[in-house]
Amino acid sequence: MGRLPFIIAACIFIIAFDIYCFKAIIAVFKKWKPSTKKIFSIVYWSLSILLIIGVFAGIYLNLFLTLRAIILVAFFLTVACKMAMLPFLVLDDLRRLFVRIFKKKQVIEDQPVSETEPISRSEFLVKAGLVAAAVPLTSLSWGIISGAYDYQVRRVNLILPNLPKAFDGIRMAQISDIHSGSFYNKTAVKGGVDLLMSEKPDFVFFTGDLVNNLTNEVREYQDIFSKVKAPLGVYSTLGNHDYGDYYFGKESSPAKVKNLKDIIDVHKVMGYDLLMNENRRLKVDGEEIGILGIENWGMGRFPKYGKMELAVKNTDDLPVKLLLSHDPSHWRGEVLKKYPQIDAMFSGHTHGMQFGVRLKEYQWSPVQYIYKEWAGLYQEQKQQLYVNVGYGFLGYPGRVGVLPEITVFTLKRA
Repeated sequence: MGRLPFIIAACIFIIAFDIYCFKAIIAVFKKWKPSTKKIFSIVYWSLSILLIIGVFAGIYLNLFLTLRAIILVAFFLTVACKMAMLPFLVLDDLRRLFVRIFKKKQVIEDQPVSETEPISRSEFLVKAGLVAAAVPLTSLSWGIISGAYDYQVRRVNLILPNLPKAFDGIRMAQISDIHSGSFYNKTAVKGGVDLLMSEKPDFVFFTGDLVNNLTNEVREYQDIFSKVKAPLGVYSTLGNHDYGDYYFGKESSPAKVKNLKDIIDVHKVMGYDLLMNENRRLKVDGEEIGILGIENWGMGRFPKYGKMELAVKNTDDLPVKLLLSHDPSHWRGEVLKKYPQIDAMFSGHTHGMQFGVRLKEYQWSPVQYIYKEWAGLYQEQKQQLYVNVGYGFLGYPGRVGVLPEITVFTLKRA
């Protein structure tokens, strides 16, 4: 019940926002016939109400995943378009308020911009808002159609000066943030896994967020991700979404405990070696490196379940230590300060906000104003961090500019 007041408040806000947009559109298109206005009103409000009901159903009912995805896509697109209109509507209201404050004649409201252009200032601003609404509709729709499953292989040479000779040239792959509860195209998801396997990595890291909230989200895709195999193993860790905190709340309950147990069991069934504040020794030709993994360790509202003191236990003799930790803020928040023995850390979590620009020599996303390290390879002194922008998606069911990523590392001594 903890989420219900927030959801109700959000619905009230959305309905109020809908009324605001609706009145602005109707006011501008005064020349519509009464029958046209009636049809528009029915379609507008039917769609808005059905989407709100659909979002509620998606939260509280066990809807078919594809249906839930369709509802969320439609809801997200309509809200994005209306938000694009909002600045123009507010500007028009402020303009009219300014006119009233300075006691201009009311007739000015309906005067055209010029004698040769018979369109009022209000009409011009609202129509400009409608044009602006088409921009996110076009780009975000394209991001759903083209970007959501456009998996990109990024190849990185990872220089580790203390790397044992037996590991020089070994290939390691990383995927992160699967978010199986968001998928709506099983064939495309399988295509991404096939692409990963075609790279023939020697070992693989999965750095958390297998689901959005509940373990049953992955059931439909479990067989696909079970195909991720490697000669030296597949190692995984949990992300903030895997604990069920956003569904069950922060407090423990039998259902939440069972959900976590189930997510741990799924990793085992898929053949992933889940590291819960522990480590493994990876051996090749008699030489070893350390694979360490901790539970989620985040900043602010994100949970800190990770215990580095347990993960590094009995690893002092290992020349190289690779750490799986879902949230990149852990690197600056604890690893750099207290654990100089960690050579490289591998994270996800940011998604690159699923929007931005990623070129060979330049990258930008709004998420960089939240996370200093948000995509790609970072280095400070002798320690490195790689942030994978994710295999899946959350919220917005697509990607624009920051495409889903499969990272393939070649380990090198120099």
